[in-house]
Amino acid sequence: MKSFFYRGRFIFIPVAIAAFVVLTGFVVMTVWNWTIPAIFHLGAITFWQAIGLFILSKILFGFGGKGPGGFRGKGPWMRGRMEERFKNMTPEEREKFKAKWEERCGHGRWGHQHDYPPFGTDWDKKAPDAEKAAE
Repeated sequence: MKSFFYRGRFIFIPVAIAAFVVLTGFVVMTVWNWTIPAIFHLGAITFWQAIGLFILSKILFGFGGKGPGGFRGKGPWMRGRMEERFKNMTPEEREKFKAKWEERCGHGRWGHQHDYPPFGTDWDKKAPDAEKAAE
């Protein structure tokens, strides 16, 4: 026997989306009309203008999906995972990996070098042979 949600998902999902849009429109409209006219002396907006403003802000600033770039937005687990992989590489593998990474991502979007290296020296310090050499 299938659950109510599974059977009614074709009705529930559009209703949930519509409820979200209505709620978001009223929240944007209320917050705008409460703050912006008092601060900037601009006019109040309607519900449909609030929906348009929300959609415009989503288009301009993103929908909250995964963004580009390195470790940004991927959580601390990703850095730990890469550190673990880097620790288990031999020095030759590390140099080859760094060279390949520099070849792919070392230059900025418009061809200029970054002010920082793609990998910090902290990974080298955490490597097993670097720990043995330090002792």
